Order: sequence, then C-alpha cells, then structure tokens
Amino acid sequence: MMKKIINLLICLTITGNLCAKTQNWENRMWYNKPAAWWLEALPIGNSRMGAMVYGGTDKEEIQLNEETFWSGGPHNNNSTTSLQHLQEVRDLIFDGKEKEAEGVINREFIKGPHGMRFLPAGSLIINLNHQNVKDYCRELNLDQATAVTAYTCDGVKFTRTVIASMEDNLVAVNIKADKKGKLFFSLNFKSQLPCSVSTVNNQLVAWVDGVEQEGIPAALKAQTITKVITDGNISAQAESLTIDNATEATLLISTATNFVNYHDVSGNQQAKNEEFIKNAEKFSFKQLLKRHIDKFQKQFNRVHLRLSAYPESNDGKRSENEKLPTNERLSKFYGSDDMGMVELLFNFGRYLLISSSQPGGQPANLQGVWNDKRNAPWDSKYTININAEMNYWPAEVCNISETTQPLFQMIKELSETGSETAKVMYDCKGWVAHHNTDLWRIAGPIDGAPWGMFPNGGAWLCTHIWEHYQFTLDKDFLREYYPVLKGASDFYLDYMVEKDGELLVVPSVSPEHGGRGKSTPVCAACTMDNQIARDILSQTLEAAKILNMDADYQQKLKTAIEKLPPMKVGQYGQLQEWREDLDDPRDQHRHISHLYGLHPSNQISPYKTPELWNAARVTLEQRGDQATGWSLGWKTNFWARMLDGNHAFKIISNMLRILPNEGMERQYPDGRTFPNLFDAHPPFQIDGNFGVTAGIAEMLLQSQDGFVHLLPALPDKWNSGLVQGLKARGGFEVSIAWNNNHLTSAEIIPAADGVLKLRCADQIKAKNSKLIASHDGVYDYEINVQKGKAVAVQRQ
Repeated sequence: MMKKIINLLICLTITGNLCAKTQNWENRMWYNKPAAWWLEALPIGNSRMGAMVYGGTDKEEIQLNEETFWSGGPHNNNSTTSLQHLQEVRDLIFDGKEKEAEGVINREFIKGPHGMRFLPAGSLIINLNHQNVKDYCRELNLDQATAVTAYTCDGVKFTRTVIASMEDNLVAVNIKADKKGKLFFSLNFKSQLPCSVSTVNNQLVAWVDGVEQEGIPAALKAQTITKVITDGNISAQAESLTIDNATEATLLISTATNFVNYHDVSGNQQAKNEEFIKNAEKFSFKQLLKRHIDKFQKQFNRVHLRLSAYPESNDGKRSENEKLPTNERLSKFYGSDDMGMVELLFNFGRYLLISSSQPGGQPANLQGVWNDKRNAPWDSKYTININAEMNYWPAEVCNISETTQPLFQMIKELSETGSETAKVMYDCKGWVAHHNTDLWRIAGPIDGAPWGMFPNGGAWLCTHIWEHYQFTLDKDFLREYYPVLKGASDFYLDYMVEKDGELLVVPSVSPEHGGRGKSTPVCAACTMDNQIARDILSQTLEAAKILNMDADYQQKLKTAIEKLPPMKVGQYGQLQEWREDLDDPRDQHRHISHLYGLHPSNQISPYKTPELWNAARVTLEQRGDQATGWSLGWKTNFWARMLDGNHAFKIISNMLRILPNEGMERQYPDGRTFPNLFDAHPPFQIDGNFGVTAGIAEMLLQSQDGFVHLLPALPDKWNSGLVQGLKARGGFEVSIAWNNNHLTSAEIIPAADGVLKLRCADQIKAKNSKLIASHDGVYDYEINVQKGKAVAVQRQ
C-alpha cells in the first residue's frame, strides 16, 4: 500500500506544464504578472551562481550573483591587545561590573575589520519591447528547477526558460517564438559597481570591480560572459548585442572571480568562464535542460510530502486556493484549509538549499546565493550564533546531505584561521570562531561586545559534523573531521575558568540579549555557553570512542563535562537564560538561545529531563508566537520538540503572512514572507526558509532521543498525508502515511544491521517487533533490522 501511494505521489509531482491546470501545486510557484521588484522575482541557482528572474515583457532582467564575489581580500581581524586585558575583563564580570567589562572588550578585543560583504555581480538585460501582451504567466518549477515565462504578443507566443544548470555550472536562457523569424531582442549589462562592457565574437563581456571595505583593499574582480546561440542574425555594438529574425535563441551566461581559496586570489576568471561555456555549447538547450533536471532531481526527488486538512475518504479534496497565483494564495493562507501551501513552503526550502550549497562551493550565506544590493543587510555574511547553522538544519533530515559539504569545508578552514585567533587573542590551544565569519574566514569578534563576544560559534558549527555522522554512520568522514572536533574542544578546555568547582565560559554573551536589570549581554557561563560546551566536549568524546583514539584525552573530556554548570529552573518556572535568575516573563526577544538544549541539541527531553522540558515550555509561552522570520523558523522546531503540533502549526501560519516588499512593514506589521516566498526578518534572510522546512520535518519525524519517533507533533490540520524519504539518526530512511491524524503505515530502510528503536503514539505491528515500553502516551518497540531491507510497519 505504501509503495502504491508513493508511486502515485511521484506521478502527481512531475506532470506540471506552464500555467496549466495541473495537480503539481506543491512544487509550483506562479504569477500572472512580471516582478515589479526583487522580492517578486524568482530564484534559481546551482551553488556557484545564483540568479533572480523577473519575467519581464518589455525587458527581462536576470540579476546575477557568484558565490565568491565579496568585498575586501585575505585578512584576519584578531586583536593583539585582548590577551593582556583578558583577566581584567573576567575580574570585572565576576565582580558584577559587566558594563565596565563590555567597555574593555569593545576597546581591546574588537578592533575590526568587522567582516566583508557579499556583492551583486550585475544584471543581464534582455530588451524585448513586447507591449500589450496576453495570456501572461511566469512560474518556478521546484521539482525541475526551471523558471519559465510565457505570453502572447502580436499573435506570437513567446516562451522563455531559465536554468542555473546543476550539471554544467552556468545560467542558460532559452527564448522561443512559435512563429518563424519573429524573435527580436538586444542584450546589455548593468551593474551598481564600476564595470566595463564589450562585445567579442557574439559574446557580451562584462568586468565588474570589487570594493574595498574597512581598509581591506578589493582583491576580487568578477567577469560575466554571455554567449548567444541562435538561428537568427547577431550584430554587435560597442556594449550590446542585437538579435533579429530569429525563432529561437539560447544565452549561456557564466560569471567567475579570481578567488581560489580564503588566502589565494590568483585565479583566472576569464579562463573559468570560457571553460564553462565551451563545455556547455556542445549541447542543445534541450540537452542542457535534461542534464540539469536529471542532476537536480537526484537530490530533490528523494523526499515527497502530501498534506491534507481532510481524511482520505474525501477523495483527495484540496483547497481551492491552490489554483491562485502564489502571491494571492499566500495572502489568503492564514486560517484556510490550504495545507498545500505548507507543502510548497517545505519544498521551496529544500529547493533553495540544493540551489545554494553544493559540493565544491561555498556554504549558503545569510541570503543563500542571492543578493541585489551593493550593501547587503548584515553584509549577507555567515552569522554563526544561529543563522548559518539554521541554514543547514534541513540537510540531514530532508535527505540532501550533499549540501553540507561546503559547510564542512568552511568549518575546516575556520579551524585553521581560528587557531591563530585562539592563540593571539586568548593564549589558548585549539581554535575558536565568534559570531560571524565571511569568505575570508575571519574568526575574531566583530560589531561590539553584545554581538561579537560569543566564543561559541565554531563549536556550534562543529555539532553539524557530529549530526552528519549520526545520520550517515560514515566513519571515514568522522575520522577526517575528528581533528576539527578535537581542536574546538581543546579551546574550551583552555578558555574555561574554574570557579566554585564549575568550569565557566567567560567572557561571553547570551546572543544579543541581556536580562532583567542587566545593561549588557556580557556575562559568564550563560545557559547557551554551557549547552554548547557540553555538546562539543561530549561529541568529541563519543567520536574518540567510536574511532578508538585518545584514551587519556577521553578522560580529560569526561572530567571537564562533569564540571559544567547544570541548567536551572527559575522563579517563574522558566528555563533560566543565565546563571542568575534574571529572565523577564514579559520579554519577547527574538533570540531564545537558552533553548538550544531543546533544539537543535537534545539535552532537554520530555522523557529524560521532564522538569527542564516543562520549563522550556514556560519560556516559549513567555516569548510569544510572533517574532522575526528566522525566529519563527526556530520556534517551529521548538514546538515540534515540545510534541505540540498545533502550536507548531500556529507558528507556521504566523510565518505565512505576506509582506509585499521591504519598506511596507507599517502596512503589514505581521508580514513574514515576501511574494516570492523568501523569508522576511524583515529584511530578507534565508535562514527562516530553511528553519521552517526543518521544523515541518521535525513535526513528522524525530530521532534525537534514541528512538525513531513517527508523527511526534502532528497538528489537527494535517488530517491525512504522506511523507517519503526523510532520514533519521542511525542511518534510517523513513516514509510515513497517516489518516484521521493516526498512523496507517510506515516503511523504514536501515543503512546498517542492528536494532531499530521505534516510537509512536499508535500501537503498531511489524515483523520481529517487540513492545518494550508504554509511557506518556507513546509505545516503544525494538525491531531487529538488516542493512537495506525495508521494515514494513502497520497500525494495529
């Protein structure tokens, strides 16, 4: 039965055609007019390049980004005066003079530069001069990663398809007229940055200068080559190309910089571009399209999701809102029965991560790989006190672990730059990174003490290494990255100060947040400090055990772990954010950092630490259900871990409220999603998209507690549904079907021989299953499994 349903689901998700009345709504964003601004344009990407497609008729704009086009050049931002003031800062904090400590940190620890910024590479403009068009439609097909625009003008149907080829590593645009010789257009290039444009051999060539920032000279320059292949005529002007009497044209667009790695900028951007174009022009657009879709779908098609507010007996009833243009559908979502909108949001998050983070490239930054601003918000850097980590929360559970490779490469590089930071700034072994980094892998603190004095960013990133091992059981990977884990632990062993029998992280901050009566976030050993320290030390210890390494070091880690301060419950029944009971029950700050132990960590559990779990609920209730977009993404995961699907769905509903554009916050104060489904902080931050995608998966499957927990937080609104291909820790691939809010069947495929521990709110039957416990409204089972052999589960 499960296989039959899954096959039907796959059929429904691959049959979409442009603006047709199909059943592909969960993978299709469409609009009935061109984008008027960037946050209506549609994103495509292949990790190396990103592009935003406006779908214009008079003129089309393809706004371009290249993942390595950043300001500045190789440098570090390590203060050389912090070490001589470190003890002074610690003494001030222990004496209750945190504000004075903040002043010393700002003067002596945070000298700048404060990180470089991600730059736009410019825009290709296609001048079409099509006026008074009819039957207009533009769409983004998430399951094919294609942006298509179609309309009729003067009796001719024009179709434009844009891809960022996953296989051929460039952007390709195909333009067709349905009548011979009726395609006329010209090309030019524009940039907010200084640039020069020329034409060579039917190619438009643009050079864009990088920029200096905070005294760091520009070391990078971007080149974009656009090659035209057409059956029409091409004529070249000084800075433009004109194509006439054509029926079809394909544009091959490649952007590259001279970046090689964080300390080498000796690359040849023209050689890179020419190689990409040379390889791509061997193929017709039809072949390029097939190569792209085939590679993209190897990742995207692993997971499928169907949700319905109605039981199966309603013959697959779906919301009428599904047929609306996506911006209208979004504006009507709140309070509706359109669970397909949740499917679309989930699939869009998976699409964005695949499109912005692939092996060999850079990690997804604060805006993925998309930015149109000369000065991006927060520089579009890697903010590693929550945002960069959140970007990768869907990667493992949503079965696209390839996307994590750029993250792991960045962590390895940070372990190199961060070792110098640890030595110079704190005289510590190992390595450290604070709350932000960039293309150049800076590891020192930036911005100011309330933000920058966070020595936990590197360790938090390292938890993704351990997570990857838990999901994949890849010992070779664990062995490769064990030195990185060990280096992060070494830093804590040196940096922490023993006081009254406890090891304290000091100085630090609870990210961007002070407590009641506190004039600064600067503190000693806030709850998040202790949780992250416990995770990195414990995970390094477990890795050493698995790899049978460093016996003496294992004991050293055990001793340190035993001295870490425990979490505390405060006077209001809340989980304390600090060592002191300073939480304000009326505080609704966006950062809820002390619940890191609930998610993404597993230190707070309803089954193992019920008192702390109940305290976490109090904290969540105090913080409320509104927040910035990325914070709503985190809250979705929090409430999923609280096993409260209805509350998690309420948070998703709060996220799915339209904000038409930046600058319209006053008219739309609750708007948290832009018309193109980008998350609104506001402004745009992509981490909210990734956070809510992970949260939806967490509502359907959890595995952090030692059990594969089926449907742990299923909301009433998801009456019936199916999810295929999610991953659980222990190397399990899981598919689940349910009806009337109860499990009907599941299929679990193990990656190794062993014992599957299964948890469900419904009693189940499966071959060789054994009920081992019944508690707290759930049933726990053990099932002996064999590698690759599916376990079929049915509700009793």
